[in-house]
Amino acid sequence: MADFEKPEDLFGDSKDEFIKQAKEKLERFKTTGPTIIIGVFLIIIALFNSFYSVGPDEVGVIRRFGKYVRTTNPGLHLKFPFIEKVNKVKVKYIFKEEFGFRTTRPGIVTQYSTREYFDESLMLTGDLNVLVVEWIVQFKVKDPVKLLFNIRNPQETIRNISEAVMRQVIGDNTVNEVLTTRRVEVNQEVQDNLQEILDSYDSGIQIVTVKLQDVNPPDEVKPSFNEVNEAKQEKEQVINEAWEKYNKIIPRARGEAEKTIKESEGYALNRINMSKGDAAKFIATWEAYKEAKDVTKKRLYLEALNEILPKAGKKFIVDSKQTGILPLLDLNRGE
Repeated sequence: MADFEKPEDLFGDSKDEFIKQAKEKLERFKTTGPTIIIGVFLIIIALFNSFYSVGPDEVGVIRRFGKYVRTTNPGLHLKFPFIEKVNKVKVKYIFKEEFGFRTTRPGIVTQYSTREYFDESLMLTGDLNVLVVEWIVQFKVKDPVKLLFNIRNPQETIRNISEAVMRQVIGDNTVNEVLTTRRVEVNQEVQDNLQEILDSYDSGIQIVTVKLQDVNPPDEVKPSFNEVNEAKQEKEQVINEAWEKYNKIIPRARGEAEKTIKESEGYALNRINMSKGDAAKFIATWEAYKEAKDVTKKRLYLEALNEILPKAGKKFIVDSKQTGILPLLDLNRGE
């Protein structure tokens, strides 16, 4: 084996040629290498941008250069990279907006923020009273395309419209109606008005429910407000008691009056009928008397005796020639 004292002896005459080829490859790499790396990088990015996944409660809205193209259902889908953009919209989720309060930690024991939101909860009623109104609005997306193209900020839009509509409805009712008698009607009226406005915007949003959570006067006027309510309750109690007595006495008096009137009418009708009967009887007797006076007299006499004798008790028939009736009486003999 030959001994190589210097490194260049290893390459011999090909050393210069090897270095030259290496320099040429390096130059070519400097020219084409970045392009290849960029191309590979773009291909990887394109592959990642070609596939997208839509959740089970969502739909995918595809836009090509900003224009709506199609809507895709839940699952894995393919789109053109770079020129198509997907917006995922939850169409089965119920969104909730809170007014006058904020939930910090939901759960079995819900925790609420201690901050006061008087800027959105203080409202003036129709009878010029002030109330602190807390309510929620629940909504969902019924048309994701309209939501994306017709509304710039859906959440802020709903909050602004809800507050305006609630103030209008509260201003159309008295404080007692909002607190007690018309709470359900207020909820429904706000929901209908809010939905009508959103439909006029062609927003693609459906209001699920509007519900008053808590309605109270401000803390500064609560004592006076409670006193007024107590006075009104006492007034209502007295009125109800009066109506109770009225409902007991008046119907009974009317019944008794009606009974007396009916009895009087019956008595009058009976007397009239009896009088008519007596008159008819007298006329019939008179007609018979004119036809046969003796027979009529005897009949009348016998009828009178027939009516009187049963009531007479003991009866004594005395001879007209008898001078006294004492001998005929046996005072010691019973009946």
